[in-house]
Amino acid sequence: MRNGPDISQIGALIGDPARANILAALMDGRALTATELSEIAGVTAQTTSTHLAKLEAGGLIRPQKQGRHKYFSLAGPKVGQLIESLTVFAADRGHLRHRPGPKDEAMRKARICYDHLAGDLGVLMFDSLVSRRHLNFDDRAIGLTGDGENFLTGAGIDLGTLRKSRRPLCRCCLDWSERRDHLAGSLGAALFDMIIDKGWARRDGKSRAIDFTRNGEMAFKALFSFSAERPGS
Repeated sequence: MRNGPDISQIGALIGDPARANILAALMDGRALTATELSEIAGVTAQTTSTHLAKLEAGGLIRPQKQGRHKYFSLAGPKVGQLIESLTVFAADRGHLRHRPGPKDEAMRKARICYDHLAGDLGVLMFDSLVSRRHLNFDDRAIGLTGDGENFLTGAGIDLGTLRKSRRPLCRCCLDWSERRDHLAGSLGAALFDMIIDKGWARRDGKSRAIDFTRNGEMAFKALFSFSAERPGS
């Protein structure tokens, strides 16, 4: 394109396999060191340093120094949305790098997508909020209803604080494994924090998978039950 945003530069940054691995590793919202990212990317420390500098210059990651260590994370939720969208596109076209295994099943059930819940349980939560009319959802436009405000306030979500953020309260994020929407935005992040704080689930630690306890999953499904048949079921 002669005019308008230059997507080729971003495409070239993400298109490198090592840099793609680095960005994917940061999709769980954690900040990692260059050494950790070097192991994930499968390249030398010097090469990793070059990749990180390019990703930072391109606005895809941001560094943060703490003590003697320097950590790197995604530059923000828009980057997470971009990577998730590309993952959906690649999966739809069969561009898979390995055969499905046990970890894939856990990832498909529940995983973190930057800072909100994705996978089957993330989609289930979204469907519940829509079916119970807590969310207005029409052609991927989304908003919170009055009943939704009452429900979420009762669940302990501080909507007043969330609305002070510059970030959208509700946003749809297309799920790469379910091929349907889950909830992102500041509300999606707050609900994920609630799930972790209540002890219903914990991070896997070695992947983006989220491990729900038996009682935690029961409590989650009780809160996000359905007043109508689940869409797509």
